[in-house]
Amino acid sequence: MSNPPPANTGQASGGATYGGGQQHQQPQSTGGAPTTGGTGAAGTTSTSSTAPTPQNLNQIVTDYLKKKGFTKTEAVFRQETAHLGPDGRPAQRNEENGPRKYLKAFILLRDWIENNLDIYKFELRKLLWPVFVYSYIELVSTGYVEEAKHYLATLRPYFDAVHREALDLFATVTLPQHIRENQTIKLYRENKYRIPLNQSLSGNLFHFLEREADAGGSTITFILQTFCQVDVSARGPIEPFSFEAIYRRTQNLDLDEIDQLEGIPGVFTGVTNRDVLDSSAPLKLGPLPMEPELREDVRAELEDEDQRHPPVEGRPTLVEEFDQRIKREDSADAPSRTDLPLPPSRARDVVMEMQKVRENRDRFKIEGRTGGAGVPVSACMFTFHNSLGSVSCMDFSNDHELVAVGTMDSYIRVWSMNGKPLKSFVPSEKDLQVNNRKLIGHSGPVYAVSFSDSIANLDRNVFPEADGAKPDTSTKLLVSCSADGQIRLWSLDHWACLCVYKAHDGPVFRVLWGPHGHYFATGGWDKTVRVFAQDRASALRIMVGHDTPISAIAWHPNGTYIFSASDDTDKSIRMWSVVTGNCVRIFTGHTDYISALQCAPNGKLLASADTGGNIFFWDIAKGARIKRCRGHGKGGIPSLSFSAESNVLVSGGLDGTVRLWDVELPADPSRSSQLAITSSGTAVGVGASGQQADGAATGDSIAVASGGGPNNNSITVGGTDSSATPAAAANATGNTGTASGSANGSSGAVTGKKKGKEVQITPDQISAFATKKTPVLKVQFTRMNLVVAGGCYDPER
Repeated sequence: MSNPPPANTGQASGGATYGGGQQHQQPQSTGGAPTTGGTGAAGTTSTSSTAPTPQNLNQIVTDYLKKKGFTKTEAVFRQETAHLGPDGRPAQRNEENGPRKYLKAFILLRDWIENNLDIYKFELRKLLWPVFVYSYIELVSTGYVEEAKHYLATLRPYFDAVHREALDLFATVTLPQHIRENQTIKLYRENKYRIPLNQSLSGNLFHFLEREADAGGSTITFILQTFCQVDVSARGPIEPFSFEAIYRRTQNLDLDEIDQLEGIPGVFTGVTNRDVLDSSAPLKLGPLPMEPELREDVRAELEDEDQRHPPVEGRPTLVEEFDQRIKREDSADAPSRTDLPLPPSRARDVVMEMQKVRENRDRFKIEGRTGGAGVPVSACMFTFHNSLGSVSCMDFSNDHELVAVGTMDSYIRVWSMNGKPLKSFVPSEKDLQVNNRKLIGHSGPVYAVSFSDSIANLDRNVFPEADGAKPDTSTKLLVSCSADGQIRLWSLDHWACLCVYKAHDGPVFRVLWGPHGHYFATGGWDKTVRVFAQDRASALRIMVGHDTPISAIAWHPNGTYIFSASDDTDKSIRMWSVVTGNCVRIFTGHTDYISALQCAPNGKLLASADTGGNIFFWDIAKGARIKRCRGHGKGGIPSLSFSAESNVLVSGGLDGTVRLWDVELPADPSRSSQLAITSSGTAVGVGASGQQADGAATGDSIAVASGGGPNNNSITVGGTDSSATPAAAANATGNTGTASGSANGSSGAVTGKKKGKEVQITPDQISAFATKKTPVLKVQFTRMNLVVAGGCYDPER
């Protein structure tokens, strides 16, 4: 600021000083205030017989500044003298801003951390919580009630996601006596907050604080030295995805003492090194408990169903089957119902849960391999002709009434799998009889489509008193993603787009409905995984951590975790908590592009596949690899699916085969069949002549050609009817589905050839089903343990 020009009263310029008292010359002003406060405050000369009090001196200085027009200086002076200590000096001598120094210091530290290297941010961010807590405690204990409230309100959004309960507690601590009475605050004051830091990082921190001492660094240094204990370690920086953390987890190394003692005993302090380094940190992998009201309604309806249709001898009742399921839901590692908010249940949910119990009881049970013989699982193959290489993705509805494909031409086409006309609730389409519909809206290639949950309906209405109509359990919604960066939600009742979600920066490569509906996950080019709810336009969770774009995603069966894989140089699989948005596991081992992920229904196993033909099985709780399976040729494995028992995995490959794998390791891995096969002479195929190729695995084949309606279907067991091929060739692109299936395929380890190259097949392969020049895009185990597969015929293979 600039001082006003001196008055022409004979006084020397600059003759008055204040706050420092370094000028001893009195002004010769006539009239006005008595001798200036600068002279008295300095204690140089005084005509009074008694020394003035600090309050009188402050008033004298204030009057002088006001008279001379130093308004800004007067405001600062009043602010500094608002809180004086017993000696008459400001209570906070080490900082000019008084109680505001804590907010200023916190912002200084936060900005420095956010501008630091990414690999250091995880460790440095753990400084912010103790600095925040002890700053708030200091403000309250020294009587700055209003400043403490302002401090809490300003910084609360920064910690609210992780420390909401603690912040609610701090909001009730507003007086010094509360500090002495609150148990959590007492824990913070009676224990030093321990913070482990990398050696070089701690040096950089204190150098920064010393350099910025006048800007708030001295306040941070005071808090760290008084209330915290910084434990310095010579190891590399710790971060969830750093080399140091990954190495220590994979080697199952014991935690260092500084990591075990991090934080305050008995107080939740956020994500710590223990959570990052300890791969045995507990996870809630059990099934999500059913809503109590829904459980009661389902049980009552199942009891009525058992009375109407008693089970055959030797088969459990539906209620008994349901009770077994409820027992599994009551496990100790099950998540809380409040962890995953879901809409209230409806009549449709009751019917769907009833049917799931029925199908689980009546399913084809897979007990595993016995005596080296393969499990007799059947596969039904749907082949799309005349696609001309335009199909980029595929999905089957869970009731297996619909199949959808996304194309490189930016549209989606949905078919009725049984050839019956698709229903429509559009008034103008009441009489429309078509078995396929085209959905147009994207402006780029469609990379993924996913149907919402559905199941076959009951043959009767369990709620006749409602409105007379049976609850509809068919698929209602379809979600898709595209290179245009959009996620679109489609209605399968009105065949129109309901909502467009624009959140990703760049193309969106994967989209998948959650196991309980309502939520769906996406992964894109921007290296993030996002979780959406169908009634919200923006993402509820954003998972950041991958170094390259997302190549595959999968949900955990209980809906509280998501798995994602990254391509190119990353090639890692990460497990994210939907509840917190944090990474809780990381799986490494793939050396090729990861093309598919699938979590087992029991919630304990994860399967991943890559373009090198490898399938890895992972123990989710331990974060460790169990085994690797080989059998597919090069090109990739776009799809995986587990059986209901989680003991068999089916995979579909671009090499044109569908393969079944024993999840459990073979009892004698050295046993292997030496049968040599080639890609042209393999197993079950449907040829134009209707004969199986030589060397085919034992089993029947079924070919279904759809000529546009249910009355035109022809089914042949053991070969292909002569009418199938002309019908397939006559239809337009994708309008014909050719399905071939076989059972009891080849088992054991096989060494075969794929395009002239040896393919080593591991002993845990149960069966292999070959197609005729049809890369398999989608495989799916139904709830009844039938394998459904789909692909596009490629005559140039």
